[in-house]
Amino acid sequence: MGKAIHAAVDPYVLLLLGTVVIASLLPCGGTTAVAFHMLATAAITLLFFLHGAKLARSAIVAGFLHWRLHAVVLAVTFVLFPLLGLAFSRVPGLAPPVAAGLLFLTLLPSTVQSSIAFTSIAGGNVSAAVCSASFSNLAGIVVTPILVATLMGAAARSSGAFASAEGIALQLLLPFVLGHLLRPLIGGFVSRHKTLVTTVDRGSILLVVYTAFSAAVVEGFWRSTSIADLLVIIALCSAILAIVLVATDLVGALFGFALEDRIVLRFCGSKKSLASGVPMAGVLFPAALVGPIILPLMIFHQIQLIVCAILARRYADRSAAVACLPE
Repeated sequence: MGKAIHAAVDPYVLLLLGTVVIASLLPCGGTTAVAFHMLATAAITLLFFLHGAKLARSAIVAGFLHWRLHAVVLAVTFVLFPLLGLAFSRVPGLAPPVAAGLLFLTLLPSTVQSSIAFTSIAGGNVSAAVCSASFSNLAGIVVTPILVATLMGAAARSSGAFASAEGIALQLLLPFVLGHLLRPLIGGFVSRHKTLVTTVDRGSILLVVYTAFSAAVVEGFWRSTSIADLLVIIALCSAILAIVLVATDLVGALFGFALEDRIVLRFCGSKKSLASGVPMAGVLFPAALVGPIILPLMIFHQIQLIVCAILARRYADRSAAVACLPE
């Protein structure tokens, strides 16, 4: 178990935390902040363009072959999670930025890489995991902004937080569609240069995090956020994840899914994507609010990695023990 936890502590999370520290000590402001914001916007646009080019049309077609499983994963991601977000964001005494961040993280799509990796380790249906995770990310480009507008719209409009539909379409949806349409021309290049996609992916997130937390620090974020607030976020994120993990196990049994598919439901259904969430927050909210909004997401991301690493290893150990039994 100790090895699983150690493996789940993603070095990239340490980079994110380091970026928060740098932004807290050396926040950018004035024309420098404007330049960083423009650079982050360009990186987000390129990121969604590359994601569109990376998504194989065959994954979309193949996904319909197992539509019941994918429908349940999507329902957990975009129905159960938001309901939990609405409930937990109304906990008495919760600071408004924390409440908004908790709700926002529950509106995001699932991860891709870690969902597939944990499904593979646990001995689940990897091809179904690829389809489910891809569907979730594809749907999230449209569904997440709609959910934000619907569930966070009143508060967002009152503070000027929610971006226009035009901005969302130009920065997220249009680049993704263009990338996918150009896949026959550039898909091979993107597949051969996965390091490029990873660099843009992670680099854009670091840019958004630095820009967001710089603006938040300038606005006095750390003066209004205490250690107690961080502990509350950790506790609430852990509770949300625990409920979803139990629910996915029960729903998988209720639908009569095979163990391999129940593993897919558990790992794809319980994840929330940092890679999609941070850029989306950069588009959907003004810079001063992005830092507080993405803080619960960053915490939830690390908790889900640790917990799912432990679960995946237990599934693998159980399968190994069964395989060793005499026939």
